Amino acid sequence: MHDEAVTHYQSIIDQFTWGFKILDDMFNTSCVRPKIGWQIDPFGHARETASIMAMMGFDGLFFARLDQADKNNRFDKKELELVWKASANHGAASYMFTSANHDFYYPPSGFCFDVLCFDEPIIDDLYSPDYNVDRRVDSFISYIEKQSAFMKTNNILVTMGTDFSYQQASYWYNNLDRLIKYTNERQAEGGQLNLMYSTPSCYLKAVHDAGQEWTSKEDDFFPYSSDDYSYWTGYFTSRPTLKFMERKGNNFLQVCKQLSVLADLREEKWEDLASLREAMGIMQHHDAITGTEKQHVAEDYALRLHRSMEHCRQTAENALNKLTVKEGSAEVQFHSCLFTNVSQCDTSEQAEKFVVTLYNPLAQVTSMFVRLPVQDFQYQVRNELGDLIDTQMLKIPTPVQNMPGRESSATQELVFQAENLPALGFKSYRVEKLNTASPPPQPSEELVIANDVIEVTFDADLKRLSSVKDIAADKTYAVSQDFQYYEAVEGDNLGADRRASGAYIFRPVNNQKIPVSGSPPIIETYSGELVSEIHQVWNEWVSSVTRIYKGVNHVELEWTVGPIPIDDDTGKEVINLVSLSGWETNGKFYTDSNGREILERNRDLRPTWDFDPSFEPVAGNYYPITTSISIRNHAANSQNEEFVIITDRAQGGSSIENGTLEVMLHRRLLFDDDKGVGEPLNEIAFGEGLVARGKQILLFGQTEAHPTSIYKTRRLVRDSMVLAPWLFVTPTDLTPTQWGEQYNTLYTGLRKEVPPNVNLLTLEPWNGEGMLVRVEHFLEKNDDPELSQPINVPLMGLIDRINEEMAIGETILGANQWLSDNVRLEFKIEGEESASQQLPRPDPNEDLANLTLNPMQIRTFIVQTRSSATMAAPCFILLLALAILRINI
Repeated sequence: MHDEAVTHYQSIIDQFTWGFKILDDMFNTSCVRPKIGWQIDPFGHARETASIMAMMGFDGLFFARLDQADKNNRFDKKELELVWKASANHGAASYMFTSANHDFYYPPSGFCFDVLCFDEPIIDDLYSPDYNVDRRVDSFISYIEKQSAFMKTNNILVTMGTDFSYQQASYWYNNLDRLIKYTNERQAEGGQLNLMYSTPSCYLKAVHDAGQEWTSKEDDFFPYSSDDYSYWTGYFTSRPTLKFMERKGNNFLQVCKQLSVLADLREEKWEDLASLREAMGIMQHHDAITGTEKQHVAEDYALRLHRSMEHCRQTAENALNKLTVKEGSAEVQFHSCLFTNVSQCDTSEQAEKFVVTLYNPLAQVTSMFVRLPVQDFQYQVRNELGDLIDTQMLKIPTPVQNMPGRESSATQELVFQAENLPALGFKSYRVEKLNTASPPPQPSEELVIANDVIEVTFDADLKRLSSVKDIAADKTYAVSQDFQYYEAVEGDNLGADRRASGAYIFRPVNNQKIPVSGSPPIIETYSGELVSEIHQVWNEWVSSVTRIYKGVNHVELEWTVGPIPIDDDTGKEVINLVSLSGWETNGKFYTDSNGREILERNRDLRPTWDFDPSFEPVAGNYYPITTSISIRNHAANSQNEEFVIITDRAQGGSSIENGTLEVMLHRRLLFDDDKGVGEPLNEIAFGEGLVARGKQILLFGQTEAHPTSIYKTRRLVRDSMVLAPWLFVTPTDLTPTQWGEQYNTLYTGLRKEVPPNVNLLTLEPWNGEGMLVRVEHFLEKNDDPELSQPINVPLMGLIDRINEEMAIGETILGANQWLSDNVRLEFKIEGEESASQQLPRPDPNEDLANLTLNPMQIRTFIVQTRSSATMAAPCFILLLALAILRINI
């Protein structure tokens, strides 16, 4: 089961798709096509995940964990089962029948039959003094009668298993066989129960056929609490470096998949690609990316991901050599600098001359500023035409130079702008060290940095951010930024009110924030033609850089936190706090769901039950942030202002006070929360507490188009972080002229322009010479007055290999069934007229050169040679997983 809080939709879709393909390849029958989401253990549930499952043709979703107050309310109203309206954009096609299990995923009390259980077995030997059939059947029937009082139909699902179950499966089944036999024998005496082995799919079909009407839900199931003091909101941030590594893994996976198609790599080259697919799939697990594993397990996940990224680098290198090397020239190495987040790159630091190749995985032309650690010399950079371009040398912040484990002596970074990187393509830059030394850049005492579109001002006394001015709009935002922390509650977990803050649980002492420093930070200002930035050192373990790049209208905040001190025997949970002066936000803020649709959050409020925030007013208002969190100004004359923080990894956050946003960056704890890890979240690296470094984008704007809406800008900036151009470096002794003669320095795989509101979500090799293609309209229907409209996309001829000689078939999102063959179960909603809940059917006459995409729609295509255009065979056998009992009353 993938986690639903901190996973990105691209990775969710990828891991499902890869799993479906393995099943199809192994069994070659549609029998194995999943139609049920069995999300019984994730710690809260995302609306976007339900929407994705609907697009994959699923009929229903089952889970176990929902807020204890929500569950009690649903018990009272017989609403453990409902129809989840999983998208504000897809209508009834996104509706998902959703069932919350009665007893998590546990068997009824007294009916666990395993080596780890000590429940009484069912003994049917009439001559045994321990004979207990009648008593045990009576007990089971009593349980069913109680559970049935909370259900709308006469079908009752009983889970028979739990963690680490079926270690001795025969013991389970011997007892279950007896339970079924003797319960059903009661029918001869007027008994009303019919007990059978079943599956979620069979149960759901019976519930569907009952023809009931159901209540509906439009929000999600976050945050999750298991009691009044235990809000599972800490894992939104736990293990921040592992979360960042996962995000980079997805970035590189898309690069490798695309390059494999564009270079037409043969199938024998796919093994390294499969390695990263598998590692990324594993990382989506609800005890992997969440940071809720033991330390040695987290290290194993990181090792697997690192090794698979190295394997995939070989795939990328093979592809790039096919695309760059001209006839008669030698192949070269393409290295990835995986440690640039700590300003470390062996090739750029050691080579006298090297080539930077930037591959852009987006379907639109983009630009970026390259930063590479180098020696203390001057450098010159030439673009793909051999022309010199502007460069700038910048000091690497002192705290970064001194980071534990950083294996670099570089003190400066070379910065240059890579403009107009071609869509689905690359551009090369040649870098050469000159013989002239580069003295260390000298800081100034300036408190203002600016470019031609934005101006950032710091307070002279506090040495902290005080305002951001949008020069084009002549609009100044009074804003402050601070790093603070919560002290973590220590507890022995012997009662709800003694719960400790841990890997899962966030529980702050007295709900009070504490500044990381009581005095102004030490600042250094560096200004240049390409980038201007202010370095701040807040204390010995927190530092930051606030920067703006040439021509860019947002602020980048780079933070470094750690080692978090624990010499006072107190765990700490560090946040970035941003406050907008005078903003009236009315307790509302907005977060993304798995990186896609934006959901409104209301402080101290739950849409479907009465919420009591008095127990945990901070933790109970934290929500997962996959890519962004924002607030809107509702004050008079506010001109529809919105402030957005875009993150480079999954994090937790909230708006605890009006006009503020806080995002948790890092956690170091000394107590376990007794939720399964069995050890405190106290990460150690290189003999010290873990240091984490990351970036957030601070974006200011208006919700209406002036000239473009902040909704569109947010999604463009978000995608440029999730799928950033991937940097490869190649040492060389060739002159610029020689390199241009022997290697291609500019390439795009696209043959037709893709509209600005469309994302090429997937391009990967598929079944021999085929490929899997997904195109996505990435705006919601109300994001932008012009771009939030249906749009035409040129699928046919988009790249060279999508041509008239290929067979193109549209599938459901998981690529394991032709879309035209999918039929979903439909469920009635109380008080509403029925609407088709089927996925939109493909138009057989649709022009693939002008494919239509609606807002937020993802369309999936398999492109194959005409001789291999097949799907898994129809299902003629019924496969039952014997872990569930179903009872008809």
